[in-house]
Amino acid sequence: MALSATIYHFEIDVSDVDRGVYQVLDLRLAQHPSETMRHMLARAIAYCLFYEEGIAFSKGLSTTEEPALWVKNLQGNVTLWIDVGSPSHERLHKASKATPRVAIVTHHDPELLKRQLRGQGIHREAAIEIYALAPAFLDGIEAKIDRHTRWALVRNEGELYVTIGGQSVSGAWQRHEIGS
Repeated sequence: MALSATIYHFEIDVSDVDRGVYQVLDLRLAQHPSETMRHMLARAIAYCLFYEEGIAFSKGLSTTEEPALWVKNLQGNVTLWIDVGSPSHERLHKASKATPRVAIVTHHDPELLKRQLRGQGIHREAAIEIYALAPAFLDGIEAKIDRHTRWALVRNEGELYVTIGGQSVSGAWQRHEIGS
């Protein structure tokens, strides 16, 4: 018998001071049996920090032709492709050719990811945005969540602050570039 996904319900009060976005989000995420908690939390945080009209989760890990998240305009065109983890250079090349903006939110070492991607002939390589969430930051969040959790996420001057049940965890949110 195949394992089924575990559903998590997050009510997240987002205060993105850096972008001027203030929103209460009600997210239900399915954690695939092969997906780590860090990966699922990175998806949730990416949704919050890139939140804008038209953002949505794709079909998930089983669909290789879609990112973890995307933003589509009213015509249905993808305007922002957001991958989570460590996507391949082939995947990023294809996404960068098809979409005006590509971002990666990784829960892995950003320097390792950049070394893997550098010099691979990725279309518009310099424009690809990479954001890294520190493992300790994600572990701190993981220790405080259950299948239904209410939390607050604040981004201010490149720092992230997550408060769950009166306890806070903080970490950096800064852009990395493949070429640097």
